[in-house]
Amino acid sequence: MLICIVSDSHDNRRLLEHAVEDARERGAQAVLHCGDIVAPTTLRVLKKFGLPVHAIHGNNTGDMHAMHQLAHEPDSPVRYHGQDAVLHLAGRALFMVHYPHYAQGMALTGDYDVVCCGHDHRVSVTPVANVKGGTSWLVNPGTVGGVGKGPTYIMANLDTLTFDIYDVPTEPGEACNVRPASVHL
Repeated sequence: MLICIVSDSHDNRRLLEHAVEDARERGAQAVLHCGDIVAPTTLRVLKKFGLPVHAIHGNNTGDMHAMHQLAHEPDSPVRYHGQDAVLHLAGRALFMVHYPHYAQGMALTGDYDVVCCGHDHRVSVTPVANVKGGTSWLVNPGTVGGVGKGPTYIMANLDTLTFDIYDVPTEPGEACNVRPASVHL
């Protein structure tokens, strides 16, 4: 199963839409948004893709009541989980939280195959040796909204636990390009 992981859209609907459109064309079956959506209406641009969207808030929460309402609309693909979320997709355990220090701690527990975060706008994919003697992946997709850094998203393959980092172009009509720093073990 392929999933699109984004964070820190900060109301940039155009870049968020472009990233998810690109990910869907590459086979994404779900979207994880690791917070700092700000205005819940930002997620409305994703309805047309028909993919489930799992979202948490960050430190720029926006209107949490409106986010709850959006998630409960009859045709909404959005599931709003609040501060953090535990997901089970394709036989993998995933944890989502906005803050990297919290994510690092959760990766160390060994309870999750993949722990996703955002907040610092720094894209990274890091294997973490956990207390159970295995490896958990700590994944930060950077900022899809391009706040202070270039816009990025991560495509994760949950079957193989491989991760591709994509740069999202800021100009219309350009394709998202995979970075050579993608992680494939």
